[in-house]
Amino acid sequence: MLAILVLLLWCAPAAAQTKRGDREWQEALAGAKKEGKVVVAGSPDPVMRNEVIPKFTARYGIPVEFIAGRSSQTVARVQTERAAGIYNVDVYLSGPDTTANTLYGDKLIDPLKPLLILPEVVDASKWKRGKVWFIDPEESYVARPFSSVASLFFINGDVVKPEEMRAIKDLLNPKWKGKISAEDPSTIGAGSNQAARFYFELGEDFVRRLYVDQQVVPTRDRRQMTDWLARGTQPICLDCREDDVRPLEKEFKLIEIFELSGVAPTINGSPWLLTVANRRPNPNAARVFVNWILSKEGLETYARGYGTATLRKDIDESYLKPGIVPKANVKYFDDTDWKWVITGRRDYREKFWKILKAR
Repeated sequence: MLAILVLLLWCAPAAAQTKRGDREWQEALAGAKKEGKVVVAGSPDPVMRNEVIPKFTARYGIPVEFIAGRSSQTVARVQTERAAGIYNVDVYLSGPDTTANTLYGDKLIDPLKPLLILPEVVDASKWKRGKVWFIDPEESYVARPFSSVASLFFINGDVVKPEEMRAIKDLLNPKWKGKISAEDPSTIGAGSNQAARFYFELGEDFVRRLYVDQQVVPTRDRRQMTDWLARGTQPICLDCREDDVRPLEKEFKLIEIFELSGVAPTINGSPWLLTVANRRPNPNAARVFVNWILSKEGLETYARGYGTATLRKDIDESYLKPGIVPKANVKYFDDTDWKWVITGRRDYREKFWKILKAR
């Protein structure tokens, strides 16, 4: 009898919590439909447009207005609009620099954690880390749903033989002068992030020899980098993205390099960190979207399309390339670590920019 009483006392709060969560969820859905849409700002990748948005809208009948662009450019526009009293964005799917230094640093976002109510999102047993991972100091604003082993770069295997890329110093072979592409490293983004990481681990001489002496070809057009890689004009791509490269892998011998001697393997939170705007115009629709994107269906849709590993435990990862899922016994350089993003990366990026200006 005592055991039954204890069980009832233990279950009662959980049942009340579930009931309250169900009520809040139904209220959010009803409010979202009245608002008529959710406005999401993110990178211009096809996964979002072709898979994520259609599935979300089909599920809830809520249209998504998608603002696509580089995170830094999008947020600069948002800041200009806010100065004029215009508030258009509900949810950000943005890179670590923009998220940590601008969205969080300039107080453009609200706590996300209190908005999470779906049982499968708040259930600790569904997550590899025992909970949704909030990486900001308050552990409330910035959710990191992904953690994958990051490629160091891609090569065209018909031009660059795999045996020619055994160590990081092989990038400095004069044979590859003018044959390496990168996302424009003179601006904040993937290109300068990679350069900062190389500077931190390998030193000033290495990044000068790579980016200056090897005459790395910069571009701000992701598709152009991938096209150069496939055609072999720049058969080494430092910053090509998995979702851009994958459609070409059947036609071209494109190889993703994960590990090389002389540099630590890397993990990151790509493709995005999740936050909610403060003074958002569609608060209910935003709540529905952030809960769904962190659910099994939402994250699996994005992860499969992008080719990355999530931090959910209930997603089948057999579709991933070997080497993408982090191993428990390996020490990785975490390129999305909060302190690295806030101070380390920024400091080394600025050191790298001085090299570019001095050339």
